[in-house]
Amino acid sequence: MITRLLVANRAEIASRVFRTCRALGIETVAIHSDADARLPYVAEADLAVPLAGNAPADTYLRADLVIDAARRTGADAIHPGYGFLSENADFARAVIAAGITWVGPQPEAIDAMGSKIEAKRLMAAAGVPVLEAPEEPTQADLPLIVKASAGGGGRGMRIVRTLADLPGEIDRAAAEAASAFGDGTVFVEPYVERGRHVEVQVVGHPDGVRVYGERDCSLQRRHQKVVEEAPAPRLPDATRRALHEAARAAAEAIGYLGAGTVEFLYDQAADRFYFLEMNTRLQVEHPVTEAVHGVDLVAEQLAVAESSASAGAPTHAQADDPEPEGHAIEVRLYAEDPEAGYQPQSGRLTTFEIPVETGIRVDTGFASGSEVSTHYDAMLAKVIAHAPTREAAARTLAGVLDRARIHGLTTNREQLVAVLRDPRFLAGDVTTAFLDVPSPARARTGHPEVAATIALAEADRARRVVQRGTPVAWRNVVSQAQRTTFDDGTEVAWYGGRTGYTVVDGPTVVEAGPTRVTLEADGVRTTYDVAVDGLSVDVDWPGGHRALRRTPRFTDPADAVTSGSLLAPMPGTVVRVDVEVGQAVGQGATVLVLEAMKMQHTVSAPAAGTVTEINVKPGTQVASGEVLAVVEGEAP
Repeated sequence: MITRLLVANRAEIASRVFRTCRALGIETVAIHSDADARLPYVAEADLAVPLAGNAPADTYLRADLVIDAARRTGADAIHPGYGFLSENADFARAVIAAGITWVGPQPEAIDAMGSKIEAKRLMAAAGVPVLEAPEEPTQADLPLIVKASAGGGGRGMRIVRTLADLPGEIDRAAAEAASAFGDGTVFVEPYVERGRHVEVQVVGHPDGVRVYGERDCSLQRRHQKVVEEAPAPRLPDATRRALHEAARAAAEAIGYLGAGTVEFLYDQAADRFYFLEMNTRLQVEHPVTEAVHGVDLVAEQLAVAESSASAGAPTHAQADDPEPEGHAIEVRLYAEDPEAGYQPQSGRLTTFEIPVETGIRVDTGFASGSEVSTHYDAMLAKVIAHAPTREAAARTLAGVLDRARIHGLTTNREQLVAVLRDPRFLAGDVTTAFLDVPSPARARTGHPEVAATIALAEADRARRVVQRGTPVAWRNVVSQAQRTTFDDGTEVAWYGGRTGYTVVDGPTVVEAGPTRVTLEADGVRTTYDVAVDGLSVDVDWPGGHRALRRTPRFTDPADAVTSGSLLAPMPGTVVRVDVEVGQAVGQGATVLVLEAMKMQHTVSAPAAGTVTEINVKPGTQVASGEVLAVVEGEAP
């Protein structure tokens, strides 16, 4: 029996595993880097062990430190979560060798599926359909995709549409794979346009493999999943059964034990599917399967681990696979800006509140006030809706996201809501190319900039230490309107005084306060919740959310930068500098590459010119907004 379990991971997945442990009466141990010390999962655990440093290579990827933490806390089991060491067979062996129960598949199974290249050979031998990679690609084979052999999550993947680009894309994919997984091995295979990503959940028991249906994970950006659902929509019953049996055959071929996912690429036009890979761990999107099948997959993992530790005692896996009930949809809420190429965001979540209503589940590793660092993945939370029908699940989930209060960082919340309400999505027309065509955004009505202006004025009033009774913006002789401007160019003209606020060419101010403002326009009253944090203002109302920043009256000269300066779009580490001082560059030429939140980001020359300054070198840690280099443009 497992009595105390350490989770060799962080944030959301650690909290998720702890939840099941509490239900089963198992004590818990958290490990955390310096950056994660104040995240909620650390406080949720019975015991916590700090790991000095922040970089994954110094903390969560240090198998020796993880096992030592288990020894020092008396943990008799380790759950790896996902990512980090979860699919590291050597780590699994080290855990077992230390006399600690490993909550995961046997190391041999991890080895068998650890290399996508070898896994495809193994699956082909087992009769599972695979995509055949061309030995010498030609124009007829395009498009192609370059993939990392040792990892996933979209890192080390590049689509190639021109043969001349293939060598460069292989080099870039290999570099990213080496950085993310410590293995730069990549391979090339045909790329199926508008394919669907369908995966099957299996749980291998000593007495058989059980299949818990399939999930559709086609909606992706940067080859990373954004929306997942179960069961997969618009999938012929015969194809569904064939997918399940192919996944079972894959698991049986390696004698798999525990929870795992067999991923397939489904060509809907041809009604054919191909093996992609097997994830020998719990998947991020496992909650949708739990919702429709009424199963706790972490509890299943623990049961199999205890069975394996007891010399393979039967766990009584049922012969019949369970049927799904209703439909579940999960969205991944990321700290990123879809309008800026999905650029990751970091900083403090001043407010983070997602309503938990009937049929809604929220798995998160953050709370209001949490810091989102640059060292790890940008996912803030998974929000899951379970309802009798797919349409109802989508509608409920969109509504909850709309009502969430998320301040401090830009997120993909608006994109998720637009997707869930997109007629294409509601019709089940989901493919890996779905996000290539933006979903229609709902028209946002309201006057958030006016609400922000009035709340700022009221906040100023509340801070007064003298003349508190004087009306805001009162003047003996009124010469002109007050003007409040915001960084996005919005300007509000208004008057104050004994009779309250008057907005020029705007709505009527019915009620004013520093946190709540009611406005009336065209006979309709709307109440806005406003949060003022210095110059930053967040406004939530039934029409959505808007983040504004008040433009200061005077600019600090220290904030000025040289024309042509290339600024760091986010905090991160410089991994490559491609130019030298004095070098002429063309518009769009790569100047340097920055790594943040497990992804590499290219900083390019905005215009043709000459590099006059380089302030960084590989390995340099930079802050957001820091001047990295200067490219002086050509004279007109």
